[in-house]
Amino acid sequence: MAAGGKGANQAVAAARLGGAVTFICKVGNDIFGNQAKALFEQEGIHTAHLLTDATLPSGIALIMVDKHAENVIAVASGANAALAPDDLQNIDALMDSATIILMQLEIPLETVQYVAAKAFSRGIPVMLNPAPACTLSNELLQCISIITPNETEAEILTGIKVTDIASAQQAANVLYEKGIHTVIITMGSNGSLVLHDSAFTHVPTIAVKAVDTTAAGDVFTGALAVALSQGKEVVDAAAFACKAASISVTRLGAQASAPYRHEVEGIL
Repeated sequence: MAAGGKGANQAVAAARLGGAVTFICKVGNDIFGNQAKALFEQEGIHTAHLLTDATLPSGIALIMVDKHAENVIAVASGANAALAPDDLQNIDALMDSATIILMQLEIPLETVQYVAAKAFSRGIPVMLNPAPACTLSNELLQCISIITPNETEAEILTGIKVTDIASAQQAANVLYEKGIHTVIITMGSNGSLVLHDSAFTHVPTIAVKAVDTTAAGDVFTGALAVALSQGKEVVDAAAFACKAASISVTRLGAQASAPYRHEVEGIL
């Protein structure tokens, strides 16, 4: 067993890389929920807004990794699926103090929409990792400042099959034209494609021997959020995130694979 969950992985990655992280989530009143809270606190993550569901279990996943280090994941959402807008009525002050708000799609879409609209009205940047992939409304996308799909997610969002840099550019343009100012498509060992201020940049990654790609996208996203919150330019932040993700795929597990700041800076 290992700690995981997309939001949790991103929170841990951001904390290990020097971010001041407050994590809002919902867990069950069970051993997994109690362990999760204890682990977050060990990582220095603020858990005052962590919620516990009295009846639903904590979310769990079964991860299968093939001989090419790629993974297939079956998820039982549990309490994650019960994080509702009504649970977030007291986060206005917390939101106003945030440099960036990071979300993914392992919580209800209506909750993502609620938070995104609230942040957008306050001028607070929202980063969305659109995973697990699904179709998103233009209403939601217009509230997003930064989006970080992988090739499969980009195809679901745009209808364009991403197989190389050229097709990634086409997909990124579709999202950019929907009002998202920064589109970053992650492409595994091919690094990432950044579209920012109407300019494309291909950010390569470093060559490593992959053992397990689980949570690599989460590490990338958490690292990107930290780098942007600390004032790095978008392309530099993407390069930092690529390095962090490269380290993570050399290790087994989800949260356990997230590197620390000194490890990434050692590569840089």
